[in-house]
Amino acid sequence: MRQLTYLAVLAGCLLGTLPLELVLRVRVYPRWRRLLAALVPGLVLGVAWDLYAVRHGHWHFDRDYLIGLDLAGLPVEEVLFFVVIPTCAILTLEAVARRRPGWPIGDEPAEPAEPAEPAEPAEPNTADCGDPRDPAEPDRPAR
Repeated sequence: MRQLTYLAVLAGCLLGTLPLELVLRVRVYPRWRRLLAALVPGLVLGVAWDLYAVRHGHWHFDRDYLIGLDLAGLPVEEVLFFVVIPTCAILTLEAVARRRPGWPIGDEPAEPAEPAEPAEPAEPNTADCGDPRDPAEPDRPAR
């Protein structure tokens, strides 16, 4: 029974976030192309990283907690990890965005910048340049 531990944890994660899809209707699963676009980069990099780490002795898997089926040189549970955990994270993110409508999650279209208020013309500052007709400056020639 211990061989099902990793799969049971992954199934628990999916079951724990399933109400977000069913109750809040976050629509992550129906938008499967968007979900795949989010999952594939992490899956590819995660599997590559794990393969490197296992082959170089930096990482290993306790076979007592695995069903024994390998996929791409890794336990199937580990490959599923890179699908299940990000899916649960996306479900959670979408649920928070649904409950807090104004909360930006990063994929919203950019809002057009509001045009700046026209600046009022500034009064010319003549205090430091002097007035050619100012009697206080008799040595200054008129311009």
